[in-house]
Amino acid sequence: MEHFLFAQLAFVRGGTLKAASGVSEEMADLIPDGFRNSIRWNVGHVYVVLERFAFQYIGLPQHLPDGFKERFEYGTSPLESTSTAPVPSLLELERLLGEQNARIQAALKDRLQEKTTPYTTSTGFTLDSPEQFLSLALYHEGLHQSIIKLYKNLLNR
Repeated sequence: MEHFLFAQLAFVRGGTLKAASGVSEEMADLIPDGFRNSIRWNVGHVYVVLERFAFQYIGLPQHLPDGFKERFEYGTSPLESTSTAPVPSLLELERLLGEQNARIQAALKDRLQEKTTPYTTSTGFTLDSPEQFLSLALYHEGLHQSIIKLYKNLLNR
């Protein structure tokens, strides 16, 4: 039987893809006044963080195209990007997001409660199993999904 986390990840990912739909390549790179990131950055960031949460701490390889870590990881910004790799198109990001959950489920379906290398978040919360990482990833992606919606609203004014 499928673990509820995989159904929740699919539900949240569907919402993220819906939130990013209708965004042009031009709009994807605009940064609203008072902010430091773009819609493209938020979409790429969701991918990179879930990749790290799902695979890194249990010792599995991550699928990170060239420049993704430098461009989209926590603490980065398009205002200060050091990546020389080409900027991924929205179609590429949507493709990666669409394929990610199946890879995660295939790799972790029987390993959700294994102990991992512990990780303490920037807010002081410690995670030590794939189940915990994926649970927090739901919150994280929902947060960025809301930011994407906000940016679309601000940029369409």
